[in-house]
Amino acid sequence: MYHLIDDTVDYIRKKIGDFTPEFGIILGTGLGKVVDDIQIEHQLMYANIPNFPISTVEFHSGKLIFGYLNGRKIVAMQGRLHYYEGYSMQEITFPVRVMKSLGIQKLFVSNASGSLQPGIRKGELGIIEDHINLLPDNPLRGPNDDRYGSRFPDMNAPYDKVMIEQGMQIAAQLGVAAHKVVYVATPGPNLETRAEYRYMRIIGGDIVGMSTVPEVIVANHMGLPVFAISVITDEGFHEDLQPVSLAEIVAVATEAEPRLTAILKELLALQ
Repeated sequence: MYHLIDDTVDYIRKKIGDFTPEFGIILGTGLGKVVDDIQIEHQLMYANIPNFPISTVEFHSGKLIFGYLNGRKIVAMQGRLHYYEGYSMQEITFPVRVMKSLGIQKLFVSNASGSLQPGIRKGELGIIEDHINLLPDNPLRGPNDDRYGSRFPDMNAPYDKVMIEQGMQIAAQLGVAAHKVVYVATPGPNLETRAEYRYMRIIGGDIVGMSTVPEVIVANHMGLPVFAISVITDEGFHEDLQPVSLAEIVAVATEAEPRLTAILKELLALQ
């Protein structure tokens, strides 16, 4: 793994010169337009980066973007990778290790999710304070490389408490409906059954999605502080649960995107 990361970082540095990002951003489903607010310096297609996995989801662009967001140097993944695409956990989290090796000091993650709680409605935002991992594999399985982190990293606080509070305060100042939430990660790509939604609510979940947790585990392994925010795109708590389409999910995420972007920009300014 170390040599693959090293090769990838060498290639990227040759392309971006002396640009060193301070922060990494992973953009989830329907949230790619955050890039419109970035003053772009460099763009690299995943397909052209050695050893880099390629996003196979049709609405994910697959670009690594370097530039400035609200005056801060960032690298953004426009298009993330999912377990349901067939990648291993190590492949999914490879970009996080690359971004850390490029110099990022903190990681910002966004995603789209479904609500498990009647008090959390679609179009609102969830700032993740903890998670429940129902994925069938772990990105740290296998030999540990001590150059990145310890064999048994602690997960007492996988999401940075200071940034959580800052994010909630910013949301309140902007008049944006935001909740502190526990995120449940499932493999996908199917949405959940009524019984599964009920089960996840019983075990302590507030929202459910198909991403984020592998990246957060690896970020914690490397000592990288994380802020994660979710757009609630559908509701799984209704007894008369109705089918939901991908088009509906993307439409809700797109409508909420300016609110998420505003919080991210203000939060970056505080770091």
